[in-house]
Amino acid sequence: MIFTVSGRHVDVPEAVRKHAEEKTSRLPKFYDSINQIEVIIGSGQGGSGVSVEIIARAEHGKVFVVRQTGTDVYLCIDSIVRKLEQQLTKRKGKERDGKHARGGELT
Repeated sequence: MIFTVSGRHVDVPEAVRKHAEEKTSRLPKFYDSINQIEVIIGSGQGGSGVSVEIIARAEHGKVFVVRQTGTDVYLCIDSIVRKLEQQLTKRKGKERDGKHARGGELT
């Protein structure tokens, strides 16, 4: 899996980079076809706070994007990882349910 952390108009400290990698490393547990995760950290709107965006790319061109703006970068990362986990779980459930749908009922 390819993992990248980049900063948009900000320098990303090694501690934040490590925290983001640690939190997002468990995402393939929720959707196993993820092959690339990109974390983008930038300054918030108006120069106050921080904005964090995670882009998870999976097989067959599936892309999952989550954004969060706040004052603490660690809380933003934790929050959007939870949101992304929910998106991935929902998508996996839809795919799994679609495979087992009844084609025609016999009465």
